[in-house]
Amino acid sequence: MSFAPQHIAGATTHARRGSVHNAFRYGVDYVLIDPEAPSPVRLFSRNRFNLASVHDKNHGGAPKNGCGLPWARDVFRDAGLTPTRVLLLTQPSFLGYVFNPVSFWLAYRGPDLVAVIAEVTNTMGDRHSYLCKREGFAPIRREDRITAEKIFHVSPFQDVLGTYQFNYDITAERVSIRIAHENGEEGLIATLFGPRAPLTNGAILRAALRRPMGPLRALVLIHWQAVKLVLKGARFRRRPLPPEKEVS
Repeated sequence: MSFAPQHIAGATTHARRGSVHNAFRYGVDYVLIDPEAPSPVRLFSRNRFNLASVHDKNHGGAPKNGCGLPWARDVFRDAGLTPTRVLLLTQPSFLGYVFNPVSFWLAYRGPDLVAVIAEVTNTMGDRHSYLCKREGFAPIRREDRITAEKIFHVSPFQDVLGTYQFNYDITAERVSIRIAHENGEEGLIATLFGPRAPLTNGAILRAALRRPMGPLRALVLIHWQAVKLVLKGARFRRRPLPPEKEVS
């Protein structure tokens, strides 16, 4: 069964708690695609330059050296799952520029979402992925909290300690993802949410006009929040070596 690419004109929020509080909400544009299907949209391409595009080299492995869908299928297979369909939820590149703080490989068995790879990339060019699943690859429900140990450096203002709790509420109408970092009195809650709609040339043009150079804009906003944290007195942590394991 074919899957037409979709556009999520959504928002992301971050709320930091602990000794230094900070919160923000920004609009974002994601696409949800079948990585094996060609694009029927003139302004969106797979593995070639366009106004908006998604390239295999940017996913499934080290940034700019990824393998795309075969990598994701290998991760699921090694965990004991052979999904009937794998979709990729990610921010597309605009005019060739790409930056994805987090993308998601969604594994389905029939109509059910049964596993997710959260592919996390920091601003220093490191990447680590977290495999989220329930026991026996039971369907992931909106109320499920999937826990993983935090082992990857994302923000220089947070320790690589504690745990993540992932919550996925993905329906035919919308996407809602919540990631909570718990580390004693310190922590952070990040969300991504928005309606699912067909990806069209008009949607891509509106996204380009509403949020020009979306990935570059995201990187600028991340650094702006870093400046605000410094001014609020947040302690800076040096970048540790990334974990040797690619997926945990």
